[in-house]
Amino acid sequence: MAYLDPYQRPAPDRFVRRGLFITACIAALMLLWQFLPAIEAWFSPREAAERTVMARGDLAADEKTTIELFEKSRASVVYITTAHSGFIWDDAGHVVTNFHVIQGASEATVKLADGRDYQAALVGTSPAHDIAVLKIGVGFKRPPAVPVGTSADLKVGQKVFAIGNPFGLDWTLTTGIVSALDRSLPGEAGGPAIDHLIQTDAAINPGNSGGPLLDSAGRLIGINTAIYSPSGASAGIGFAVPVDTVMRVVPQLIKTGKYIRPALGIEVDEQINARLQALTGSKGVFVLRVTPGSAAHRAGLVGVEVTAGGIVPGDRVISIDGIAVDDVTTLQARLDDKNVGDVVVLLVERAGKTREMLVELQPGV
Repeated sequence: MAYLDPYQRPAPDRFVRRGLFITACIAALMLLWQFLPAIEAWFSPREAAERTVMARGDLAADEKTTIELFEKSRASVVYITTAHSGFIWDDAGHVVTNFHVIQGASEATVKLADGRDYQAALVGTSPAHDIAVLKIGVGFKRPPAVPVGTSADLKVGQKVFAIGNPFGLDWTLTTGIVSALDRSLPGEAGGPAIDHLIQTDAAINPGNSGGPLLDSAGRLIGINTAIYSPSGASAGIGFAVPVDTVMRVVPQLIKTGKYIRPALGIEVDEQINARLQALTGSKGVFVLRVTPGSAAHRAGLVGVEVTAGGIVPGDRVISIDGIAVDDVTTLQARLDDKNVGDVVVLLVERAGKTREMLVELQPGV
């Protein structure tokens, strides 16, 4: 049968009506469930819920060690008004820092960890090692000197700790490892290279210069001195002057105001040496002249001689105490490992024959 008038359709069956009602109820319940959290939040009290603080438990052993190291070492580190760092060397009030920290400064003030400020006097510098010594007059409550360790036995991978004032943020601790040993960096303004540097990934930034690099026992193993970074901020490559160098240089600076490098008493030249190496195909250091009366003269070394028949080459230094000497820079670095009065064994070549010579090192000029 066809229904021409839509309004004259018969009423739906009662079962259909019941199904539609149940479906509508289910849809309403699902909608209510979705908005239930919002409704509950609207009618719940507006006060913040109380939280219970969980017990942390004991600190890890390495955390305790690091905290103890910082707390013990902090008082030995100072802030220098050139926005850099330094540390207390001894009970006499000597403060060790980098030469470049105080270079060009007319005066410097040293601030201790307890807030006291002292005007510092310059004691001595060694630009070749980037080391300077200041002195402050502390009559009471003297700050502790940093304990001194060694650097000859350092191992790549061992933990290190740097304390300083990066970007003027005083008494900051950073940690890392020894990344490499025996690095060299060119000196400032074409000066001699700084050798035997410790490389570390402990964050060292501008302002850390002059601060101590410590081992896990809290002993001084180096002076933070430079970073390698195109941006000027820490890139994970920092350098420190090793404490064994500091131990040789600082006592001399305190005693005489300057560092006297041990010398052989010979004249050498980097550029001439490079040319002679290229001509002969030999490494080592060619002795150009022996100073009369010097340690080298007494040992029998000879330099270049000019005769009627031409130029006679002198001795070529091949090694010092069994360590190879490739050029003038390494010769100076090897000598700098020694002290005035030490006797070294030189392996030299003369007229195609090698020989060993004993030389007692003398003060350099």
